[in-house]
Amino acid sequence: MDDQPLPTGASQATAASLLELDPAPIESPNTEKDLPPLPDHADASPSDSTPSPKAPSTSTSLGLSGSSHGAIYYLTRIQRYSSYTFSLFGALHLATTSLIPLAAQSVPASESYLLLAREIYQTPLSEPLLVTLPIVAHVGAGVALRLLRRSHNLRRYYGDNHPHHHRQDPTNPSPTTPLKSNQGGYSGWPTLSTISASGYMFAAVLAAHVFMNRGLPLWVEGDSANVGLAFVAHGFARHGAVSWLAYGVLLGAGCGHMVWGWARWLGLAQGAGWWGPERHTGNAAVDRAARRGRRRRLMVINAVATAVAALWAAGGLGVVARGGQTVGWVGKLYDGLYDKVPGF
Repeated sequence: MDDQPLPTGASQATAASLLELDPAPIESPNTEKDLPPLPDHADASPSDSTPSPKAPSTSTSLGLSGSSHGAIYYLTRIQRYSSYTFSLFGALHLATTSLIPLAAQSVPASESYLLLAREIYQTPLSEPLLVTLPIVAHVGAGVALRLLRRSHNLRRYYGDNHPHHHRQDPTNPSPTTPLKSNQGGYSGWPTLSTISASGYMFAAVLAAHVFMNRGLPLWVEGDSANVGLAFVAHGFARHGAVSWLAYGVLLGAGCGHMVWGWARWLGLAQGAGWWGPERHTGNAAVDRAARRGRRRRLMVINAVATAVAALWAAGGLGVVARGGQTVGWVGKLYDGLYDKVPGF
């Protein structure tokens, strides 16, 4: 058989050879590892690589010292351990604002327990440590993580042609044109997971809740000693629609975020969310089992979140919200506080 000459022209056998695809970083909402080094830092070892036997890691069990980990690693741990501290306050607050009123079926009978709990978390020392600092650290670390990951994504996608400066035209390497949103440029923002979305919503309504029950009395009266469960009940009686909406969002977003967050820290939320594509192994039985496991974890975590929200609502909305207006001079004090809020 005669030898056939090899073709010298460009291959046109497949359409794939004619396509140029823009790269996009793979998003993983549950990663705690730093991104691998950029191409111009290829000589640096990745932060999540196994330590060399000649240079053992000196990091502690908390992972906060003596290692080559970068900012993402430490910000993730700040976010994680701050949630531990705030969870202690959340459990105590659940007991005093829902479980005790649910058991007592009375707002006045539950007030003393709330005042007793305040001696634990509302002192000049405990309030910053158990409430203020954990919230600021948790939200701040989350925002910083998104900004840092976006910066890393943009550097990987554009290299030196950062979108805030210019975008290089692939057909003409010399001239550059400004990048605008309508040009379809890659924004670099990480995927907004369900946990993150509920967290930002929770932070907004929690800020409003803290202002109404702590900041407003301090601003108007100089003290919040007279503000308790009766103040909340008074607000429901005066401004029912706004109060039900605000506390409904607070309980829904808060319980959902905290339960999903704990599921993430315990390693149960991996693959249970709505984000990310499903992985296919090529084995139909294995893929079906993986889908069943994904759906099962999703249903279990959502069931726990719903149960916690229902338990909190049973006492908070079922008892406290129906406590009615407060009469006398205390009721007039509450009216004066609510009158200071625009729109009330």
